Amino acid sequence: MTVREIQEILSAEVICGEDFLDREVFSACGSDMMSDVLAYVKEQAVLLSGLVNPQVVRTAEMMDMQCIVFVRGKHPDESIIGLARDRDIVLLSTQLPMFAACGMLYEKGLRGGTIQ
Repeated sequence: MTVREIQEILSAEVICGEDFLDREVFSACGSDMMSDVLAYVKEQAVLLSGLVNPQVVRTAEMMDMQCIVFVRGKHPDESIIGLARDRDIVLLSTQLPMFAACGMLYEKGLRGGTIQ
């Protein structure tokens, strides 16, 4: 699945990273606890989170993630957007709650990238 398809499925706003919407992603995870993402995500993934702080971008960078989707209409400030731009990470924002957003992506074939 591409980041563009995720954006369309979730009716998400592109905050930054417009040049990278055709990147392919193979898994997704939803969490507001970055320690869980670091401990349990094993594959390149999209991160869905309601947490809006620099740690989210830093975690995505460490895990080689291509995209962060902020749920519940959350929108990062300019410092977070700048951090993501510097790291070529796409930022999206959807009005959907995390549960619904994850479910919609799962229904379209995107699976979790957790350690079994």
